[in-house]
Amino acid sequence: MHRFILALSCILIMLAAPISAQDFQKGYEAYQNGDYATALKEWTPLAEGGNSDARYNLGLMYYNGWGVPQDYKEAAKWYRLGAEQGDADAQNNLGAMYDHGQGVPQDDKEAVRWYRLAAEQDYANAQFNLGVMYDEGEGVPQDDKEAVRWYRLAAERGYVNAQYNLALMYDHGEGVPQDDKEAVKWYRLAAEQGYADAQLNLGAMYYNGQGVLADFVTAHMWFNIAGADGNEIGADNREIVAKEMTPEDISKAEAMATVCMNSNYEKCGY
Repeated sequence: MHRFILALSCILIMLAAPISAQDFQKGYEAYQNGDYATALKEWTPLAEGGNSDARYNLGLMYYNGWGVPQDYKEAAKWYRLGAEQGDADAQNNLGAMYDHGQGVPQDDKEAVRWYRLAAEQDYANAQFNLGVMYDEGEGVPQDDKEAVRWYRLAAERGYVNAQYNLALMYDHGEGVPQDDKEAVKWYRLAAEQGYADAQLNLGAMYYNGQGVLADFVTAHMWFNIAGADGNEIGADNREIVAKEMTPEDISKAEAMATVCMNSNYEKCGY
């Protein structure tokens, strides 16, 4: 099964404590204009003064090498300071650094600790990451039910990777009773966010008539879309199902795929 832990977030927090909002915003505007030196100049005093948003952003800058030489140890330092203040973004990213051994010794238990603190603040990225740790038994005993619990929380918040992994759990009956209809539901939600692996699996559900009525036209559409979104197996499966379709049905499926993609997955032929 295809499961993974996301890389660190690169989204800057835009809010700051009122006392430093003007300086923080000045730094943010400089960042938006690609002026990382000014952003660093504005944010560093705020971070040193205890502003958690600035600390998180300095962590991002050192992690990515924006305006400074890339330095994972400095990134971990600033994430930790923000994380200890309860900043969920910093907690999640510090967890990821322990997860991958970047700037700190690799330590699954520490990763779980920081993921959990962020996850308990309803931070979807961390909920997904914590689900992966339970799924794989890293830093915690392997527990499919706990994995499902955390995947579901993130999936219900629209987190596409969690939607896909939750679909896999229903598809294979891991941590939940096997349920093709639930698998289709979550594959579809992820597919409609452009997630190619979910598009591939949704196509397979239509091809095999699992959780939905068998429908080669819709299967071809999703395989075609998965291929266009970078999944090579999707392109291969499109050719396989095409051998069982009439030329008219293939043309219909191709037209449906075009409409689906052009509508940003809002009009996908249902």
